[in-house]
Amino acid sequence: MIKKELLGRWTTEKSEELYGIKNWSAGYFNISAEGEVTISPFGCKSDVNVSLMEIISGIRQRGLDMPVLLRIENLLDSQITHINESFRKAIRELNYQGEYRGVYPIKVNQQQQVIEEVAKFGQRYHHGLEVGSKAELIAALSILNDKEACLICNGYKDEEFIDLGLYAVKMGFKCFFVVEIPGELELILQRSEALKIRPNIGMRIKLSSKAGGHWTESGGDRSIFGLNTAQLMEALDLLKSRNMLDSLKLLHYHLGSQIPNIRDIRSAVVEAARIYAGLVKEGAPMGHLDLGGGLAVDYDGSNTNFSNSRNYSIDEYCVDIIEIVQSVMNEENIPHPTIVTESGRVTVAYYSILICNVLDVARFEITQIPETPPEQSHDLIKSLYYILKTMTLKNIQECYNDALYYRDEIREHFKHGKISLRERSFAETVFWNIISIIAKEKKKMKQFPPDLSDIESAIADIYYCNFSVFQSVPDHWAINQLFPIMPLHRLKEMPERYAVIADITCDCDGKIDSFIDLHDVKHVLQLHEPSENEDYYLGIFLVGAYQETLGDLHNLFGDTNVVSVRIYPTGGYDFVREIEGDTVADVLSYVEFNPKQMLLNFRETAEQAIRDGNITADERRHIMNAYDNGLRGYTYFEK
Repeated sequence: MIKKELLGRWTTEKSEELYGIKNWSAGYFNISAEGEVTISPFGCKSDVNVSLMEIISGIRQRGLDMPVLLRIENLLDSQITHINESFRKAIRELNYQGEYRGVYPIKVNQQQQVIEEVAKFGQRYHHGLEVGSKAELIAALSILNDKEACLICNGYKDEEFIDLGLYAVKMGFKCFFVVEIPGELELILQRSEALKIRPNIGMRIKLSSKAGGHWTESGGDRSIFGLNTAQLMEALDLLKSRNMLDSLKLLHYHLGSQIPNIRDIRSAVVEAARIYAGLVKEGAPMGHLDLGGGLAVDYDGSNTNFSNSRNYSIDEYCVDIIEIVQSVMNEENIPHPTIVTESGRVTVAYYSILICNVLDVARFEITQIPETPPEQSHDLIKSLYYILKTMTLKNIQECYNDALYYRDEIREHFKHGKISLRERSFAETVFWNIISIIAKEKKKMKQFPPDLSDIESAIADIYYCNFSVFQSVPDHWAINQLFPIMPLHRLKEMPERYAVIADITCDCDGKIDSFIDLHDVKHVLQLHEPSENEDYYLGIFLVGAYQETLGDLHNLFGDTNVVSVRIYPTGGYDFVREIEGDTVADVLSYVEFNPKQMLLNFRETAEQAIRDGNITADERRHIMNAYDNGLRGYTYFEK
């Protein structure tokens, strides 16, 4: 525990540094003088800061339980504005003769509210949508009403998909079919002829360029979608033979999601621009160059080429793209195309925060041991005890190595019956006293041995939080994606405990034990001791991209409650939308249970219990009420 006199020296500035909030938040989140995380939707030019704890209070007053996915509409608006204005600035400063058209890939977050708001906030920039399935196309057509915006159709396409897209073209939509595999082009041409609608065709190309990061297989020669150059030429010749070359208007590639290194982006743009120029020289009208996704989010705030970061800004990304395309086109004497990007992750990541409360803590507690080991102790135990009494800062590495050795030897002796259970218990207590002292002494060392770099995780508390990793942050479990996590209040106090986070699923993978750090990944998070008188709230930030779409029903934990907030320049805000999370009946129906039939079945079971003399009729009534209330209840922990 930290001494009380040290607690008084803790400041909000130290909390800012500890949790790195100014590094990863893009200016959207800060810490107030009261020690609470605030939302700053209008940037440094405005003094509007809304406390997340104030919003949580409003959520509680409205009767919604934790966990809650909080969406801040302003942040989605701001990110769309930032991307489009950055491209506009680059186009203006470099005197680029083409335009920019952003599109949002629906797969990144398919929730109706999200798509609706992207279309609304993006309309002034003609920001469009990208779809990868028939269902996504149907969703897009119900929301997108801007005929100047691009509607990009990727993915595998059947006749219904193609027909619907062709009808969209006839209705005036700027809808492009991107040919992903060689056989698709023939089907597009057949349906076009049958419906007598001229299509807008794009070609997805497999670039030789590849990018680093989690999704490196999205690009390169072995990517599963796209045409190689030989297939591209065959498709071009087919269009010429059908007198349809004038329909080829777009070139597309996708290098991957979350590309951390700007050099990989630049290399891909150069290659794609050359291919685009080659298609124009072959007689295709073209006009649009779709660079796909890849614009990364700096999740850890390190501004590096680490997979959870990026070593470039949005402004730099836009300038590099415009500069490269302009240079290639000028060299080839070809008109500058409309640049299209499919930046979904950076558009919606900041928009959503998962808020959860801590339910319980399993603390790492050190048991006091006597001044001398018990008489008749085994020599191994005496040796371990000697380490505890003779350890200094100078011999800390040697003591650590010896402690591990003796602990393992004692365990082996226990297995062979040479050490009693009580002796082993005493030895384990001594060992953990040693580890605890090493962790404290390590802080005094300017440079510590690599073996001790992560020793805090060995003595970390377990904070049990009211959420499911698999439902709300599945990328952490699946691909070790890092997300910024921090307390939302009490940030004027020193966080005294080292912790890992566990969810409420009964799964050993339902935990978060990797956290952002400027220089590496750390495996403990410093948190406060929860108070008995108030809930302790944590926020998991930047979860707007993919997490809702990928979440599953592990242990039948369903969608969380969702609250959307709109903040005004005056500092006021409204709760603009509330969506109640799944009930137990909802999630059971998703896995083919019939809640009504379940209720009938259980009623019969309870009635049989009356006949068997196990319960009374009055008890059956209470039991049935409990069962029915359970079906109607939230899948997460309720007070």
